[in-house]
Amino acid sequence: MAASLYIVVEGEDPGFDIFVNGHALARNEDPLDRLAESLGVAPLLQFFSADENSMCVLLEQGAGDPEWAHHLPDPQWFDPCEGLVTVRALIQFLSDSPVAFGSETEPVLLELREYETVLTKTDKYHLRWHLAVSWR
Repeated sequence: MAASLYIVVEGEDPGFDIFVNGHALARNEDPLDRLAESLGVAPLLQFFSADENSMCVLLEQGAGDPEWAHHLPDPQWFDPCEGLVTVRALIQFLSDSPVAFGSETEPVLLELREYETVLTKTDKYHLRWHLAVSWR
C-alpha cells in the first residue's frame, strides 16, 4: 500500500486547487522529520490531524476499525504561516543540497513546492489547514 500526505483546507471548498500527490513526502517522512528538527522547524507530521472525512476515506480503503471513527477528537487546524516556515526551510536545504535524499530529492522538492503554493493560497484566503494521510 502506498501512502500519501495531503493537505486538507478548512471548509467545504476553499476556491482553489489543493491537490498535492504527497507520495514522495510520505515515502520520506522519517528523514524529512529529522531534517526539519535539525533545521529548527516543526516536522511536517506536527501538522497532522485526523478528521471524520479523512477517517472515512481510510475506512473505505480497508484501513482501521469503524468503531474508533466514532470517537475521534475534533480536528486540529493550523495557521498556514506555521506550515510555510517548515516547508520553506526544507525547500531551501534540499535546493542547496540536491543529493541529500538521492533520487528522491527532486520528487520531494516538487511536492514541497506544491505544498508551498497551496499554503500560500490558504494564507491569502485566511483559512486554516492540516495534513492527512491516505493509503492506496
